[in-house]
Amino acid sequence: MAALEAFTQLLAGGDERIELARACLLIAEDVYPGLDVEGYVNEVARLALRLRARLSRTAGAEEKVVELNQFLFDELGYTGNAEEYYDPRNSYLNEVIDRRTGIPITLSVLYMELGRKIGLPLEGVSFPGHFLVRVRMRGGMLVLDPFAGGEPQSEDELRARLERVIPRDVTGGVPVRNLPLEQFLEPATNRQILARLLRNLKGIYRQAEMPERMLDVLNRALVVSPDSTSDLRDRGIVYEQLQAYRAALRDLTDYVAREPDAADSDEMRAKLIELSSRCARLN
Repeated sequence: MAALEAFTQLLAGGDERIELARACLLIAEDVYPGLDVEGYVNEVARLALRLRARLSRTAGAEEKVVELNQFLFDELGYTGNAEEYYDPRNSYLNEVIDRRTGIPITLSVLYMELGRKIGLPLEGVSFPGHFLVRVRMRGGMLVLDPFAGGEPQSEDELRARLERVIPRDVTGGVPVRNLPLEQFLEPATNRQILARLLRNLKGIYRQAEMPERMLDVLNRALVVSPDSTSDLRDRGIVYEQLQAYRAALRDLTDYVAREPDAADSDEMRAKLIELSSRCARLN
């Protein structure tokens, strides 16, 4: 619970005050008790110092991107883990730093942290299906893919990504290739980045049928997004799986109160009756 309290405190201020790398490392404490969070934060700072030493004082954004890519991917050997994409270690920043491999969002977090420390105003992009990074330059906006070694993404490549992940029947008859690209390239807030990371972990642990791990993730997710009724419902269901019936009753009662017309409201109301009966037998 101490780790969750530290996470809650870190997110208590405005979004711009959230230390993204530290928040990701606090999430990892659920799986790695006693994790040296400060040590990893300092390691990122040391890497940034090494990177800064390579740059001239007059280096522009383009030069900084080139040096960042060469340092992180060519010299240090960081790479996207395509072969074991759903390994949960790819979602924990300490493992990404140690193993030098990860998924788009965790590699992007490290990429952004290093870039920002050398004066490169990188922003995360919660692109459908694949997290990316963007940076504004004098000539426009450059979109980069840290999962692919920081490779710049052309407009055609971005539109092709959209076509792979957006079903045609949800665009109101507009071809996916003709959708305004700008709406998918808006910068993600720190909270949105953390929420997406936690959604990835929730999906991994649901697939693996690991409710204890799911509970840790959902507790974090509800700190990041307190108004997320889907996370509230999912936590109630996980509590039921773990036979924590009173906690399940509390969360699912709250869910039904918030979402009385949800598609699953009848199912949840039936579950509430069953949970109420179970709780009564516990007394």
